[in-house]
Amino acid sequence: MPVTWTKQETFTGTRTTSVPDPDNEGEVIETTSDCRDIEVEFTDGTITHTRHVNVCFDADGDYDEDATDARIDEVAMGIANKIAVGVIA
Repeated sequence: MPVTWTKQETFTGTRTTSVPDPDNEGEVIETTSDCRDIEVEFTDGTITHTRHVNVCFDADGDYDEDATDARIDEVAMGIANKIAVGVIA
């Protein structure tokens, strides 16, 4: 069965993460950092695998969504092979 994918975020060049504040119960600490990847969920219908995939940029250094989608397609083929041989279960 082919592996399909869904982007779990929109690439902006930064990612914000939240963790509980150990000094203030009920509060969170948010940290924003630069990133050059995007979180993608892959599935073959029974197995779901999530990983980050590097994004692609054009000759001007701008985010290239079409090239990134092609790169995600390539990663999906590799994940399909890993599922087939049992590396990803």
